[in-house]
Amino acid sequence: MRTAINILKHYCQKKIIIFLLSFLLPLSAQSATIKNMRIGQGAEGFRIVFDADAKFTYKAFLLSEPRRLVVDAYNCTIATNVANRKDKTSLITGVRVGAPEIGLKRIALDLKTPVIIKKAFMLAPQSNFGWRFVMDVVAVTPREFDSHIGSRYAFDSHDGTAKTTESNKKTVQTLSRSKKIIVLDPGHGGKDPGAIGYSGIYEKTITLAMAKELKAMLDKEGKYTVYLTRTTDIFIPLRDRVKIARKYNADLFMSIHADSAANRNAKGLSVYTLSETASDKEAEALAERENKADIIGGLNLLEHSKEVSDILINLAQRETMNRSSEFAGFMVQEMRKSVKLVDNTHRFAGFAVLKAPDVPSVLLEMGYLSNRTEEYQLKQPSYRKKLATSTSKAIKQYFDNMRHASVF
Repeated sequence: MRTAINILKHYCQKKIIIFLLSFLLPLSAQSATIKNMRIGQGAEGFRIVFDADAKFTYKAFLLSEPRRLVVDAYNCTIATNVANRKDKTSLITGVRVGAPEIGLKRIALDLKTPVIIKKAFMLAPQSNFGWRFVMDVVAVTPREFDSHIGSRYAFDSHDGTAKTTESNKKTVQTLSRSKKIIVLDPGHGGKDPGAIGYSGIYEKTITLAMAKELKAMLDKEGKYTVYLTRTTDIFIPLRDRVKIARKYNADLFMSIHADSAANRNAKGLSVYTLSETASDKEAEALAERENKADIIGGLNLLEHSKEVSDILINLAQRETMNRSSEFAGFMVQEMRKSVKLVDNTHRFAGFAVLKAPDVPSVLLEMGYLSNRTEEYQLKQPSYRKKLATSTSKAIKQYFDNMRHASVF
């Protein structure tokens, strides 16, 4: 009897083992292999793609000292061409692969340029591609990189969004509720009057009135935190205006001006974004005239910031210029509905106040103070309110577009 019981016990144990293996073996077979890594550079950042033969669980985050972009891949193997990759790009200086614990492979990309992760997601097979893990990253300042270090800001397999754990849920909620920061810069001020109008009014007076009007309107909407570079008639060097925008981590910077010309018939609104070579002689002369405010403060504001490396300026400014042009497009679109515009309304010039490498920036020329009609209009609160309304609509479209765009 005991022998029969032992035989039955042995038989049942064998069946249980076979039953368990029937589940475990398929799981083992489904372990993914990361076969290749590709890095592409676009106008606004980098896309890093890991090709795999199956879907895998991931976690992507940043580490410092040295700066690294880290991907933890679970239940994965890494092909030798990835693990032994030695080539360098404008983004990375090398790739290292380790195994911190059982079932985990860690891929560390040593960064040449500080970046943050904007998106991380898995793509299912399509066309000739298999499974792909994708990260979109964008160049940032060292300070912004440092503010995104560690697991708290990790992206994981939960649909490519920043991981929300109990420890960081409050932070993520705060970020999602945060208002966009806008810095408005009333041109000139103090000992720098700017252009002098047909009746003798100073540009600095008109620009401050317009900035206050726009700030009041944006404040009422409750979506933005708005700062002015000056609230009274004081002189602020151009470099300090840029510093103010960066100090507040502005999402958008707008310098407000009014034009002047020898031809009293010249009229119309224009919007400028940065270009190292002005788009035409008029734009170049205007940029030179505005930048002479540097001389008043005794400063040369055209030299590059020492805080930012050449490569970062290159990458960040390229993205910033694209963002600036997007906003300028919305400005032109809205202003066209209500006011007179100059031909080729969106223009390019080397204004010093537009040179923040990491803040999208535009310069608005509201019209010509040298033109009797436009000077009269710009002196009227109702007309400035019309300009503020169009600007407010453009700002809303810009941020809505940024939120919904399928780019970084």
